[in-house]
Order: sequence, then C-alpha cells, then structure tokens
Amino acid sequence: MPNPIITAALTGPVATKADNPGMPGTVAEIAADAKAAYDAGAAVIHIHLRDDEGSMTVDLDVARRTVEAVRAVCPGIVQLSTGGLAFTYEDRMRMVEAKPAMATLNPCTMTFGAAEFRNPPKQMMELAARMIELGVKPEVEVYDTGHLEMMLYLVHKGLLVEPLQVSFVMGVRGGMKGDPTLLAYLVRELPEGTSWQVIAVAKANLPMTTIGLAMGGNARTGMEDTLTLEKGVPAASNAQLVERLVRIARSLQQEPAGVAEVVERLKLSAELVG
Repeated sequence: MPNPIITAALTGPVATKADNPGMPGTVAEIAADAKAAYDAGAAVIHIHLRDDEGSMTVDLDVARRTVEAVRAVCPGIVQLSTGGLAFTYEDRMRMVEAKPAMATLNPCTMTFGAAEFRNPPKQMMELAARMIELGVKPEVEVYDTGHLEMMLYLVHKGLLVEPLQVSFVMGVRGGMKGDPTLLAYLVRELPEGTSWQVIAVAKANLPMTTIGLAMGGNARTGMEDTLTLEKGVPAASNAQLVERLVRIARSLQQEPAGVAEVVERLKLSAELVG
C-alpha cells in the first residue's frame, strides 16, 4: 500500500473569513498558510484564489502571484482550482495559464447546494486538452457516479493521461452522500494504478476521509471541507486540520507521502513543481 498523499484545501468557493477567521484571505496569507500546512504534513496545496482585499477571484494575475508566492516559501505542490460558483467557465479555464503543477478538472455540470456548478462538456474537454499541452496534471473531481463514467470517456478520448489523480467528493447537496458502499463501488471501477482520494465535506469529512485512508486511498482536509475540529469547536487553522489527518494516517501505520514521492507517482512536470 503506497503512502497516502495528504492535500490541504486552504480556501474554497463558499466560506470566507467571516465563517472562520482562521481561513486565509489574501495572497500573502495563502502563502503563509501553505507553508504551515506543508510543515504539518501536506504535500499538495489546493487553492481557490483570494485577491488582496480578500475577495474570491479568478483573476489570472492573482493566480500567477499566488503560485509564485507559495513556491517562494515551501516546496508543496500547488493545485489551483478551476472551480467556483460565481464565475464564467471561460474565466475559470484561464487558471491553468498560471502553470500550477496541478489543477482541478470537473467533468460534469451539477446542482451544488442552492447554486449551479457549470462545467459545459465542450469547454471542459478544451480545458483537458490545454492541461495536457501545458503539462498541468488534472485532479479529476467526481461528485456523483455518472461523473466517473464521463472521466473514463475522457481517458478513452485521450484527454486524460494515466496515471490518473481522482477525487471522490462526498457530502455536497446535489452530489453523492458520504457512503462507504458508494466509495467501494467507485474505487472498484477505477483503472488500475489510479491514485484516488476522498474529499468529504461538513459532517462527512472526518469519517469518510478516515475510511478512505483505511482503504488505501489518499485524503484531503482543510477549511474548504470543514471549518470545525469537532462539533462546536472551530478549527484554528488549516495546519491544525492537517495535523489531525496526519495523526489518523499514522494511527493506521501510514506515513504521509513527501513531495518527491508524489511527483514520481503522479508523473508531475518537474518544471511546474517549483
């Protein structure tokens, strides 16, 4: 069983500092938080952008500055989100032009709580092709079982290159619930050699990430996924959430993977790692 890859999701498309003051809210704060999360055991740093006023953004200049700022303070692997509920898909696609080592690829449009998470097929495939051109590794986010079928179609069309990195997102209203039986089915359907992780939000976060680790998968934590350390206790920082997940991994006799191991396993572009 390979060492688990721990990802820290520092921000998100919904919550802000108003929901938890420990969440970073500027480029400089994201960089500092990335270093703290890396020092706590996270090899991958997942980022939804914030501008210098703390607002959510998909501004390409902010994306470039954020990638550079994180690379300047730690060797953690930068993974930019191409998601976001308030932005056009065309603007979201531009995030890969900042040349992070990794970026998200969402295969399907879906209901996301009270919003619509748009991922039009034609543009989504154009984004997948552009990521291949740039050497940016997709992190394919599967929110429901049908999304897995679309991902396998992209593999068939040559728009995803193995080894794959897949995230099963559980607990979002409009997607699949946090259910171990669903997770077992999804893992069974993956191509051999696929690297996968559980992203579980809100109350599904701790049990499903733990189950994913026990099944031999990777895991993600951070304030994008949960704002609390336990019921009624706000998390003080992203690093605190990473430390908790690392403790869980070690209790399962698993040591979190380092950056060099992740680069080799996922075949990341050495030029884009930092």
